Amino acid sequence: MIKADIVNRVAEVSDVPRVKAAVAVDTIFRTMKEALRDGKRIELRGFGVFQVRDRKKGVGRNPKTGVEVAITPGKTVRFKPGKDLKSL
Repeated sequence: MIKADIVNRVAEVSDVPRVKAAVAVDTIFRTMKEALRDGKRIELRGFGVFQVRDRKKGVGRNPKTGVEVAITPGKTVRFKPGKDLKSL
């Protein structure tokens, strides 16, 4: 499923024009990105939790050549599915 599929489904279920559904979906995604950028936790009951976590520095390997590659420290987004999603 891609973003266009989500927009089409929102338009279909809510009986709003596709353009308004696209604005609603874009607003939700933009708001989620801003919250994650600010380090906030996003909890959607029944779906799961999005959280920003620190990523440690380390050493990885290229699986084809075996050459070591430095992994820089940074931040990453983690998703933990909720109970309803796990039971699928």
